Amino acid sequence: MNDIECWLTDMDGVLVREQEALPGAAELLEQWRRKDLPYLVLTNNSIFTARDLSARLRNSGLVVPEDRIWTSALATATFLAQQVAPEQNASGSAYVVGEAGLTTALHEAGFIMTETNPDYVVVGETRNYSFEAITKAVRLINAGARFIVTNPDATGPSPEGVLPATGAIASLITKATGSEPYIVGKPNPMMFRSALNRLGAHSMNTAMIGDRMDTDIVAGMEAGMHTILVMTGVSSQASISSYPFRPNRIIDGVYELLDEPLDIDSEDARGSA
Repeated sequence: MNDIECWLTDMDGVLVREQEALPGAAELLEQWRRKDLPYLVLTNNSIFTARDLSARLRNSGLVVPEDRIWTSALATATFLAQQVAPEQNASGSAYVVGEAGLTTALHEAGFIMTETNPDYVVVGETRNYSFEAITKAVRLINAGARFIVTNPDATGPSPEGVLPATGAIASLITKATGSEPYIVGKPNPMMFRSALNRLGAHSMNTAMIGDRMDTDIVAGMEAGMHTILVMTGVSSQASISSYPFRPNRIIDGVYELLDEPLDIDSEDARGSA
Protein backbone atom coordinates (compact mmCIF):
# COMPACT_ATOMS: atom_id res chain seq x y z
CA MET A 1 0.00 0.00 0.00
CA ASN A 2 3.03 2.29 0.12
CA ASP A 3 2.51 3.23 -3.53
CA ILE A 4 -1.00 4.64 -2.85
CA GLU A 5 -0.84 8.43 -2.91
CA CYS A 6 -4.58 9.29 -3.08
CA TRP A 7 -7.73 7.77 -1.64
CA LEU A 8 -11.37 7.59 -2.65
CA THR A 9 -13.85 6.08 -0.22
CA ASP A 10 -17.54 5.37 -0.16
CA MET A 11 -19.43 6.77 2.81
CA ASP A 12 -22.33 4.54 3.91
CA GLY A 13 -21.18 1.10 4.96
CA VAL A 14 -17.54 2.18 4.97
CA LEU A 15 -17.23 5.23 7.22
CA VAL A 16 -20.71 5.29 8.74
CA ARG A 17 -23.65 2.97 9.28
CA GLU A 18 -27.02 4.39 10.27
CA GLN A 19 -25.38 7.71 11.19
CA GLU A 20 -22.84 6.04 13.51
CA ALA A 21 -19.14 6.15 12.70
CA LEU A 22 -17.66 2.73 12.02
CA PRO A 23 -14.55 1.61 13.93
CA GLY A 24 -11.39 3.22 12.60
CA ALA A 25 -13.17 5.75 10.37
CA ALA A 26 -12.27 8.84 12.40
CA GLU A 27 -8.70 7.63 12.84
CA LEU A 28 -8.28 6.90 9.12
CA LEU A 29 -9.50 10.37 8.14
CA GLU A 30 -7.09 11.89 10.65
CA GLN A 31 -4.26 9.70 9.29
CA TRP A 32 -4.88 11.03 5.77
CA ARG A 33 -5.02 14.60 7.07
CA ARG A 34 -1.81 14.17 9.06
CA LYS A 35 0.02 12.75 6.05
CA ASP A 36 -1.49 15.39 3.74
CA LEU A 37 -2.84 12.66 1.46
CA PRO A 38 -5.47 13.80 -1.06
CA TYR A 39 -8.81 12.05 -0.59
CA LEU A 40 -12.51 12.34 -1.40
CA VAL A 41 -15.54 10.78 0.27
CA LEU A 42 -17.96 9.63 -2.44
CA THR A 43 -21.70 9.05 -2.34
CA ASN A 44 -24.36 8.31 -4.92
CA ASN A 45 -26.84 10.27 -2.81
CA SER A 46 -27.69 13.50 -4.62
CA ILE A 47 -30.15 14.90 -2.07
CA PHE A 48 -27.65 16.77 0.08
CA THR A 49 -25.01 19.37 -0.69
CA ALA A 50 -21.41 18.69 0.31
CA ARG A 51 -21.88 21.20 3.13
CA ASP A 52 -24.92 19.29 4.40
CA LEU A 53 -23.05 15.99 4.30
CA SER A 54 -20.03 17.47 6.05
CA ALA A 55 -22.31 18.56 8.89
CA ARG A 56 -24.03 15.17 9.05
CA LEU A 57 -20.68 13.40 9.22
CA ARG A 58 -19.52 15.80 11.93
CA ASN A 59 -22.57 14.79 13.98
CA SER A 60 -21.33 11.21 13.64
CA GLY A 61 -17.90 12.21 14.94
CA LEU A 62 -16.16 12.35 11.55
CA VAL A 63 -14.33 15.46 10.37
CA VAL A 64 -14.67 15.73 6.59
CA PRO A 65 -14.43 19.23 5.06
CA GLU A 66 -17.02 19.90 2.37
CA ASP A 67 -14.32 20.16 -0.29
CA ARG A 68 -13.45 16.52 0.47
CA ILE A 69 -16.94 15.26 -0.45
CA TRP A 70 -17.89 14.24 -3.98
CA THR A 71 -21.54 13.41 -4.70
CA SER A 72 -23.28 12.08 -7.77
CA ALA A 73 -24.89 15.53 -8.03
CA LEU A 74 -21.48 17.23 -8.26
CA ALA A 75 -20.26 14.63 -10.74
CA THR A 76 -23.41 15.13 -12.84
CA ALA A 77 -23.05 18.91 -12.85
CA THR A 78 -19.38 18.63 -13.82
CA PHE A 79 -20.20 16.23 -16.63
CA LEU A 80 -23.02 18.39 -18.01
CA ALA A 81 -20.91 21.56 -17.87
CA GLN A 82 -18.40 19.78 -20.10
CA GLN A 83 -21.17 18.82 -22.50
CA VAL A 84 -22.33 22.39 -23.17
CA ALA A 85 -20.80 23.37 -26.50
CA PRO A 86 -18.40 26.33 -26.15
CA GLU A 87 -19.77 27.87 -29.33
CA GLN A 88 -23.16 28.28 -27.62
CA ASN A 89 -21.61 31.03 -25.51
CA ALA A 90 -24.47 30.56 -23.07
CA SER A 91 -25.44 28.59 -20.00
CA GLY A 92 -26.98 25.18 -20.36
CA SER A 93 -30.52 24.66 -19.10
CA ALA A 94 -32.15 21.82 -17.21
CA TYR A 95 -35.44 20.68 -15.77
CA VAL A 96 -34.59 18.98 -12.48
CA VAL A 97 -36.41 16.35 -10.49
CA GLY A 98 -34.36 16.38 -7.31
CA GLU A 99 -33.33 18.18 -4.15
CA ALA A 100 -30.97 20.96 -3.09
CA GLY A 101 -27.83 18.88 -3.59
CA LEU A 102 -28.57 18.57 -7.29
CA THR A 103 -30.03 22.00 -8.00
CA THR A 104 -27.20 23.71 -6.12
CA ALA A 105 -24.54 21.77 -8.03
CA LEU A 106 -26.15 22.63 -11.37
CA HIS A 107 -26.55 26.29 -10.46
CA GLU A 108 -22.89 26.49 -9.46
CA ALA A 109 -21.95 24.86 -12.77
CA GLY A 110 -23.75 27.69 -14.57
CA PHE A 111 -27.00 25.97 -15.47
CA ILE A 112 -30.39 27.65 -15.65
CA MET A 113 -33.35 25.77 -14.17
CA THR A 114 -36.34 25.94 -16.50
CA GLU A 115 -39.47 24.11 -17.59
CA THR A 116 -39.32 25.66 -21.07
CA ASN A 117 -37.34 23.77 -23.70
CA PRO A 118 -34.48 22.67 -21.41
CA ASP A 119 -31.36 21.07 -22.82
CA TYR A 120 -31.61 18.32 -20.22
CA VAL A 121 -34.02 16.59 -17.90
CA VAL A 122 -31.98 15.61 -14.85
CA VAL A 123 -33.40 13.15 -12.34
CA GLY A 124 -31.83 12.69 -8.92
CA GLU A 125 -32.74 11.47 -5.47
CA THR A 126 -35.69 13.11 -3.73
CA ARG A 127 -38.24 12.31 -1.06
CA ASN A 128 -40.84 14.47 -2.85
CA TYR A 129 -41.48 12.81 -6.19
CA SER A 130 -44.76 14.03 -7.68
CA PHE A 131 -46.90 12.80 -10.54
CA GLU A 132 -46.85 16.34 -11.93
CA ALA A 133 -43.03 16.53 -11.97
CA ILE A 134 -42.66 13.10 -13.57
CA THR A 135 -45.28 13.97 -16.19
CA LYS A 136 -43.40 17.18 -16.99
CA ALA A 137 -40.15 15.23 -17.32
CA VAL A 138 -41.76 12.72 -19.69
CA ARG A 139 -43.18 15.45 -21.91
CA LEU A 140 -39.92 17.39 -22.05
CA ILE A 141 -37.94 14.29 -22.99
CA ASN A 142 -40.49 13.48 -25.68
CA ALA A 143 -40.00 17.05 -26.93
CA GLY A 144 -36.25 16.53 -27.30
CA ALA A 145 -34.61 17.17 -23.92
CA ARG A 146 -31.72 14.81 -23.16
CA PHE A 147 -32.29 12.46 -20.25
CA ILE A 148 -29.68 12.37 -17.45
CA VAL A 149 -29.84 10.45 -14.15
CA THR A 150 -27.49 11.03 -11.21
CA ASN A 151 -27.32 7.39 -10.08
CA PRO A 152 -28.92 4.01 -10.80
CA ASP A 153 -29.86 2.95 -7.25
CA ALA A 154 -33.38 1.52 -7.41
CA THR A 155 -33.95 1.56 -3.66
CA GLY A 156 -32.62 3.33 -0.60
CA PRO A 157 -32.68 2.46 3.10
CA SER A 158 -34.84 3.90 5.86
CA PRO A 159 -35.60 2.82 9.44
CA GLU A 160 -39.00 1.59 8.23
CA GLY A 161 -37.61 -0.35 5.26
CA VAL A 162 -36.58 0.24 1.65
CA LEU A 163 -37.64 3.33 -0.28
CA PRO A 164 -37.95 3.71 -4.07
CA ALA A 165 -34.93 5.67 -5.25
CA THR A 166 -33.58 7.37 -8.37
CA GLY A 167 -33.26 4.26 -10.50
CA ALA A 168 -36.88 3.27 -9.91
CA ILE A 169 -38.18 6.66 -10.98
CA ALA A 170 -35.84 6.73 -13.96
CA SER A 171 -37.23 3.37 -15.07
CA LEU A 172 -40.75 4.76 -14.91
CA ILE A 173 -39.74 7.69 -17.14
CA THR A 174 -37.90 5.36 -19.53
CA LYS A 175 -40.98 3.16 -19.82
CA ALA A 176 -43.13 6.21 -20.60
CA THR A 177 -40.72 7.76 -23.13
CA GLY A 178 -38.75 4.87 -24.57
CA SER A 179 -35.60 6.90 -23.81
CA GLU A 180 -32.73 5.42 -21.83
CA PRO A 181 -30.89 7.93 -19.62
CA TYR A 182 -27.18 8.51 -19.31
CA ILE A 183 -26.32 7.65 -15.69
CA VAL A 184 -23.34 9.48 -14.19
CA GLY A 185 -23.00 7.96 -10.71
CA LYS A 186 -21.57 4.64 -9.60
CA PRO A 187 -21.05 2.10 -11.14
CA ASN A 188 -20.21 4.41 -14.05
CA PRO A 189 -16.44 4.94 -13.73
CA MET A 190 -17.16 8.47 -14.99
CA MET A 191 -17.89 9.47 -11.39
CA PHE A 192 -14.52 8.14 -10.23
CA ARG A 193 -12.66 9.79 -13.09
CA SER A 194 -14.26 13.13 -12.25
CA ALA A 195 -13.19 12.62 -8.63
CA LEU A 196 -9.64 11.87 -9.78
CA ASN A 197 -9.67 15.03 -11.88
CA ARG A 198 -10.89 16.97 -8.86
CA LEU A 199 -7.86 15.73 -6.90
CA GLY A 200 -5.44 15.97 -9.81
CA ALA A 201 -4.69 12.31 -9.15
CA HIS A 202 -3.79 9.32 -11.33
CA SER A 203 -5.73 6.08 -11.06
CA MET A 204 -2.52 4.03 -10.86
CA ASN A 205 -1.68 5.59 -7.49
CA THR A 206 -5.24 5.82 -6.10
CA ALA A 207 -7.21 3.34 -4.02
CA MET A 208 -10.99 3.03 -3.83
CA ILE A 209 -12.58 1.74 -0.63
CA GLY A 210 -16.15 0.48 -0.89
CA ASP A 211 -18.65 -1.98 0.50
CA ARG A 212 -20.40 -2.98 -2.74
CA MET A 213 -19.01 -5.24 -5.42
CA ASP A 214 -21.57 -4.06 -7.99
CA THR A 215 -20.81 -0.34 -7.68
CA ASP A 216 -17.66 0.63 -5.76
CA ILE A 217 -15.44 -2.27 -6.73
CA VAL A 218 -16.43 -2.73 -10.37
CA ALA A 219 -16.27 1.02 -11.07
CA GLY A 220 -12.95 1.35 -9.27
CA MET A 221 -11.58 -1.59 -11.24
CA GLU A 222 -12.81 -0.15 -14.56
CA ALA A 223 -11.26 3.21 -13.66
CA GLY A 224 -7.91 1.49 -13.12
CA MET A 225 -7.68 1.96 -9.37
CA HIS A 226 -6.55 -0.31 -6.53
CA THR A 227 -9.80 -1.61 -4.99
CA ILE A 228 -10.48 -2.45 -1.34
CA LEU A 229 -13.72 -4.11 -0.23
CA VAL A 230 -14.80 -3.67 3.40
CA MET A 231 -17.15 -6.11 5.08
CA THR A 232 -18.97 -3.51 7.18
CA GLY A 233 -21.62 -2.82 4.55
CA VAL A 234 -23.81 -4.95 2.28
CA SER A 235 -21.27 -7.49 1.00
CA SER A 236 -20.82 -10.96 2.44
CA GLN A 237 -18.26 -13.64 1.70
CA ALA A 238 -20.97 -15.62 -0.10
CA SER A 239 -21.98 -12.70 -2.31
CA ILE A 240 -18.39 -11.93 -3.34
CA SER A 241 -18.00 -15.32 -4.99
CA SER A 242 -20.95 -14.65 -7.29
CA TYR A 243 -19.04 -11.95 -9.20
CA PRO A 244 -16.57 -12.70 -12.02
CA PHE A 245 -14.10 -10.12 -10.69
CA ARG A 246 -12.31 -9.57 -7.40
CA PRO A 247 -11.14 -6.57 -5.39
CA ASN A 248 -7.42 -6.21 -4.82
CA ARG A 249 -7.97 -6.56 -1.09
CA ILE A 250 -10.77 -7.55 1.31
CA ILE A 251 -10.75 -6.21 4.87
CA ASP A 252 -13.09 -6.46 7.84
CA GLY A 253 -13.17 -2.68 8.32
CA VAL A 254 -11.25 0.50 7.61
CA TYR A 255 -9.43 0.12 10.93
CA GLU A 256 -7.20 -2.38 9.11
CA LEU A 257 -5.81 0.50 7.03
CA LEU A 258 -4.45 2.34 10.06
CA ASP A 259 -0.71 2.64 10.64
CA GLU A 260 -1.35 1.98 14.32
CA PRO A 261 -3.92 -0.85 14.59
CA LEU A 262 -6.89 -0.41 16.90
CA ASP A 263 -7.51 -2.98 19.60
CA ILE A 264 -10.85 -4.16 18.28
CA ASP A 265 -12.84 -7.34 17.87
CA SER A 266 -13.61 -8.02 14.19
CA GLU A 267 -17.06 -9.43 14.88
CA ASP A 268 -18.01 -6.32 16.89
CA ALA A 269 -16.71 -4.12 14.11
CA ARG A 270 -18.79 -5.85 11.44
CA GLY A 271 -21.92 -5.84 13.58
CA SER A 272 -24.92 -7.18 11.69
CA ALA A 273 -23.62 -6.20 8.25
